[in-house]
Amino acid sequence: MKQFSIFARIVLVMLVFNGFLFYIGLNIKAYLTSFLAVDLAGVYWFVFFLLCYSYFLDRLTRHFAFFRIVGSFMLGFFQYALVLFPVANLIYFSCRATGISASESTFWIGSATVFVLLLLFAYGMYNAYSPTVREYQIDVPKRMDGKETLRITMASDMHFGRLSGIAHAKRLVKEVNETKPDVILLAGDIIDDELTPFQEKKMGDILQELHAPLGVFGVLGNHEYYGGQVEEFVEEMRRIGIRILLDESVLIDDRFYLVGRKDKTDRGRMSYHALTSSLDPSYPIISMDHQPAEIQQAYEARVDLSFSGHTHRGQMAPNHLITKRIFELDWGYLQKEQLHAFVSSGFGFWGPPLRIGSRSEILQVDVTFES
Repeated sequence: MKQFSIFARIVLVMLVFNGFLFYIGLNIKAYLTSFLAVDLAGVYWFVFFLLCYSYFLDRLTRHFAFFRIVGSFMLGFFQYALVLFPVANLIYFSCRATGISASESTFWIGSATVFVLLLLFAYGMYNAYSPTVREYQIDVPKRMDGKETLRITMASDMHFGRLSGIAHAKRLVKEVNETKPDVILLAGDIIDDELTPFQEKKMGDILQELHAPLGVFGVLGNHEYYGGQVEEFVEEMRRIGIRILLDESVLIDDRFYLVGRKDKTDRGRMSYHALTSSLDPSYPIISMDHQPAEIQQAYEARVDLSFSGHTHRGQMAPNHLITKRIFELDWGYLQKEQLHAFVSSGFGFWGPPLRIGSRSEILQVDVTFES
């Protein structure tokens, strides 16, 4: 009975999904036939559904970059087509009511819709590939021997792979190094599932140019788990001088503790309490946890600074309304007594290289320690 229920849900989801695709396809076909004399319906629908399912085909084959690239763009197209096409349809019916011909209405409304989509994609790609550095200054009432200030530069969600590639990796290195950090933190989803594209493009050699006197540290994100190559990934990071903390706490230069958690995907990961209970509370405690799902636990464990990513701030509006409801802090900065929590929208992107209502970013946090 349970298996039948799961099967029924899958069938229902597929029916709804393909219903949306068919609706989008009909609108595109109507627009194309308004100015093209040739009507190859069979070829059109084959190509349309091939493009629509290209992301899923990539997940099955993993050998054709074409499917992943096209599929990623199609994900963004689906979202905004489902927003814009109903509006275009309403305008179309209004025009028809005023006596404007069907072909003329279809052509001009369709062209305006295409123009809006192109503007959205251009704006979204600019936000995705043009990172900004967000600066914060905070005070922590703890003494750090030998130095009264600490500059932390943090990036998350690079998703290095096929679309977030060599040029974006070079941007990260340039922007991070220009902040002159004392320590660099990479808070998960460094790669986009698969390690192979990262290695084939030798992006590790680019990230090897990240420099900070107190070191470069990272944690696992959910996408490192999805790729199923966690051990290989950790070894590749070790090769280029980035230490991945796997439910570990380390004392950095006898000045502060850095706690790195495995991702929430790993159900066997240690709790904040287990990771911090043996630490000397007189030292500042800084943590990295890819998903900002346990900020309250970080607060209760007496963590002073926490760094997370994962949410992308929804990446494409209005998705940020969803992430805002899921997480206590889905983006930005929050102080809870001693805890200063930071959540980044990420440096890269998942799926389409688009950011609308969000921006690729790096965090620069200047901490002043006071007794």
